[in-house]
Amino acid sequence: MPDPKEPLPELTPEELRRYSRHLLLPQVGLEGQRKLKAAAVLIVGLGGLGSPIAMYLAAAGVGRLGLVDADVVDESNLQRQIVHGQSTVGQLKVESARQRLLDLNPHIQVDVYPVRLTRENALDILRPYDIVVDGTDNFPTRYLLNDACVFLGKPFVYGSIYRFDGQASVFDARRGPCYRCLFPEPPPPHLVPTCGTGGVFGVLPGVIGTIQATETLKLILDIGEPLIGRLLLYDALDMTFDTVRVPKNPKCPVCGEHPTITELIDYEEFCGLTPPDQPPAEDLEITPQELARRLAAGERLRVIDVREPHELEISRLPFAENIPLEQLWSRMDEFAPETPIVFVCRTGERSRLAAQEFRKRGYRAWNLAGGINAWAREVDPSLPQY
Repeated sequence: MPDPKEPLPELTPEELRRYSRHLLLPQVGLEGQRKLKAAAVLIVGLGGLGSPIAMYLAAAGVGRLGLVDADVVDESNLQRQIVHGQSTVGQLKVESARQRLLDLNPHIQVDVYPVRLTRENALDILRPYDIVVDGTDNFPTRYLLNDACVFLGKPFVYGSIYRFDGQASVFDARRGPCYRCLFPEPPPPHLVPTCGTGGVFGVLPGVIGTIQATETLKLILDIGEPLIGRLLLYDALDMTFDTVRVPKNPKCPVCGEHPTITELIDYEEFCGLTPPDQPPAEDLEITPQELARRLAAGERLRVIDVREPHELEISRLPFAENIPLEQLWSRMDEFAPETPIVFVCRTGERSRLAAQEFRKRGYRAWNLAGGINAWAREVDPSLPQY
């Protein structure tokens, strides 16, 4: 929130006209709009959630927005990431978003950070902002954001989506629980789906992202009851909202009475993504050309497609068996340790997790690099890519 000791900025005649509907609200009014102009908000991730968050905060007149994302716009993003467009495919997401936000509201300042947030740069990037908003899709960055916000004394506006379900909350260790109070430990990596592996209903991030933007504006304006100590659950198929109380955990390792984590840690390792015994990536991967050569030579190996059955309607490899990833762990005894196994999915994300887990248990397992989409590009162009 803006520093109460600092004078609020004045609104120009153009801004008075632009924000007239806000000025008519007694809960906002002239002073509230000046608070919005004085506020600085950091949005981490410019994807499905970050798009509506950024657009609504820009439209509302938040004076300074920081955008963090190292990715570029891909055509597959456009089904839900509405801050981007066909004309910006291939551009950095932060630049694509900056262009759109300044077109929406030229009276604001937009800072861009085309970097991956790490424990080395997080505190410096977060420090100038009043509020941090979560538009990420992975656990390491989420725990990193939470811990950094606790250390810096900043509110963390959380959102998460998967398929047809979403969650939202506000974590502020000064007034309630932090993210670790709710989720002390991350789930095992092989049980963590993402939008890229499990899919997402295109409008879902619009709902959750707009809720996050709403909570952010409420915090700046100091109006209403924020979602501090409450987790909002949304089911798009049933069109239901539920709220769960989240207490502060006195034993929380970050915000509890006797914290054991007092500085940023290695979040990839904490989330189990870089175990010490992990084989080098090049030893785990097999290229489409190498797999085609080994199959043509008649080598005895099993190719396991870990995608969901409905994905086989789009494209499939005739020589592959289908065992969805969620079923794979209970069927490991169906595999002989001496038989080479090649796991396949759409882009290589899910199959890499399968290969890693099988390797750790002594199996001869590999991941098809780039997945069936790479096979379509490099071996069989007749297969569609998705």
